[in-house]
Order: sequence, then structure tokens, then C-alpha cells
Amino acid sequence: MIIIAGWLRVDPADRERYLEAVADVAGSARKADGCLDFVQAADVLDPGRINVYERWESDEHLHRFRESGGDDGPQPPPIVGADVRKYRISGVEEP
Repeated sequence: MIIIAGWLRVDPADRERYLEAVADVAGSARKADGCLDFVQAADVLDPGRINVYERWESDEHLHRFRESGGDDGPQPPPIVGADVRKYRISGVEEP
């Protein structure tokens, strides 16, 4: 299992416009083969931060989705900072 997690930073004035521009990505990802979860959401404490969380069955599923392209919808405002990492999970258990 692969987890992509972290945060993106945009100008606080652009955050809602960014989230609107990428809203369809979550729906497309969740329908994609091998996607277990996908969200980009506004952080409740920091007005310029967007939290990222994706969970995929494998690298192959993740790459297939990323290479599938997107629509020609509105372009999101620029990302001015980011800390997003890929985690390889070797085991899963109940908390």
C-alpha cells in the first residue's frame, strides 16, 4: 500500500479558488482502479494550507492515475510551498 500525505501552501486569498479548481480530481481519483482514498482539504488552522491525503493499492495504480491526464478545466492558482511525501506501508492493523 502507498500513502501520499502532506501539505500544500497557497496564498490564503487563493485557497478556495485552488480547491474549486481541483475539486474534480478527488472524484476521478476515487473512481480510479486501486484508489483507496483521496482528499485535498482546507486546513482548519492555517488559511494558506491545504492538507493532502491519498491511499493507493500500489505504485502502479498511483502512476496509472497520474498519467491519465486531466480535463482542461480552470487552472489552480500557484502552489508557493509544499511538503508531500510517499510512504510505503508494509502492514496494516486496527488502532
